[in-house]
Amino acid sequence: MRKNNRRFRSARLFAAWAASFGLVAGLMPVSAKARESVAFSPNYPAGMIIIRQHERKLYLTEGNGLAIRYPIAIGMAGRAWSGETAVEAKYIAPDWKAPAVVRAAHPNLNSVIPGGSPHNPMGAAAITLRLPEVAIHGTTASMRRSVGTAASFGCIRMYNEDVLDLYQRVSVGTPVVSIP
Repeated sequence: MRKNNRRFRSARLFAAWAASFGLVAGLMPVSAKARESVAFSPNYPAGMIIIRQHERKLYLTEGNGLAIRYPIAIGMAGRAWSGETAVEAKYIAPDWKAPAVVRAAHPNLNSVIPGGSPHNPMGAAAITLRLPEVAIHGTTASMRRSVGTAASFGCIRMYNEDVLDLYQRVSVGTPVVSIP
């Protein structure tokens, strides 16, 4: 029962937050640079997330030599990760607890920012990975311009509309590969 109450509360908070930004079903703003279907190496099976750091792009493979391409922000120099992992969990409008490295760099930052807050760096959704304190997540309005750069503390940052699209397309266990 407690889990269902949390889910319901989370869904209500997200709906209120999304409505405040005009993000309603079918009316989400989509950037001209946002997701697109592109040709991609057929060497990767369908349903894999491939992060190409040098391109600042995330690909979700569709098979048959196609993938959906999303613009992303990657970790700053020395903070980006490479290798293989998988999706651990998925959350809509999650609370954000600042990792120690972020608190050290920004001591005046709140240690926890509730889900749905316009100041929450996780944005509309988070797809956590089987790595310590690493997620693919949305962003705040003020941080949108960082997409396409190396700006995060190690997470993969996306436009909110793109992370919500990706969220619907992947499952827990989806393989993730990050290439420098």
